[in-house]
Amino acid sequence: MISLSRRFLLSLGLGLTASAFSLSATDAAPGLHFPGKEGPGKGKKIVLLAGDEEYRSEEALPMLAKILSQKHGFDCTVLFSVDPEKGYIDPNQQKNIPGTEALADADLMILSLRFRDLPPEQTKPITDFLNAGKPVIGLRTSTHAFNGKMAAGDWTYGDWQKGGFGMKILGETWVAHHGKHKVEGARGVIVEENADHPVLNGVEDVFAASDVYTVKNLTGDETLLLRGAVTETLDPASKPVEGEKNDPLQALAWIREYTAPNGETKGQAFCTTAGAAVDLVSEDLRRLVINAAYHLTGLEVPDEADVAFVDPFHPSFFGFIKDKEFWPGRNLKPEDFGLGKSPKAVDPPGSPEWPFRDLGN
Repeated sequence: MISLSRRFLLSLGLGLTASAFSLSATDAAPGLHFPGKEGPGKGKKIVLLAGDEEYRSEEALPMLAKILSQKHGFDCTVLFSVDPEKGYIDPNQQKNIPGTEALADADLMILSLRFRDLPPEQTKPITDFLNAGKPVIGLRTSTHAFNGKMAAGDWTYGDWQKGGFGMKILGETWVAHHGKHKVEGARGVIVEENADHPVLNGVEDVFAASDVYTVKNLTGDETLLLRGAVTETLDPASKPVEGEKNDPLQALAWIREYTAPNGETKGQAFCTTAGAAVDLVSEDLRRLVINAAYHLTGLEVPDEADVAFVDPFHPSFFGFIKDKEFWPGRNLKPEDFGLGKSPKAVDPPGSPEWPFRDLGN
């Protein structure tokens, strides 16, 4: 029989364990921490940075981190653009992503950023990560991830029009919408000569509602994996439009070698101009990103990676939200995207109907 004192100590220990886990996931450090379960990625650490005003990276990256950690074993930390005083997630806050020091021992950085202008103490860990030649995944607006005064010596992050982070690391910057925004979608078309690349394992049908970006600055040294066909509508079953818009097809996903800010170290980067939260309803787009994480961290890519949602996923439609009361009123905190939690979709005003997702209502 267990004595009363032993029962008390046991219950206290269990309580402390639960509290310790809660703190590690929410309060002890900025952002969210998802310890890796068993899987091929065990022992590898990924840091994901969410911060864009338009495509709901604050919803997309926790979902991807749950898949990477719970199904594939990667230790994942998700960092957010947050209000510096009250701590709520604010995608319009361009100057604060606390916790980038987590990159110090990371094996991979995943970005879904747009026009961030971070202070030197938050920039330095990113610079150190790149100078170590570690791999990077950039989604959608990460081609123009930074703006403003961010720099590492003479190496500028924010000069996106003349060769900032996007051009230097991912190979492209913001150019234009090639598809009609919020009207035409994008279908991935596998590049035949690279069809056997492991990042394409199990990838057959990629669809992105966020349309095709114009891509014009790639040099030809990249490994091009997907091109994007502009589709007639936002329906995932819609057909490519006919005519010049899809001749030639724009690049949609590629891998390239980058040169670090120190001008010497080389590293690998994967970029896709898809990646809005609603885009990631596409199972094969999720698989493409998970495959890239395996490949860039030196692991064998599964034949068909498990990319089923860990928790229900309720992606909001993309669009800018300029109402200054919206984000304080919603008051989302990083822990609201923790394990077992799934905030409901809230679409920006003027969004088209897009019934191809679970809204969580």
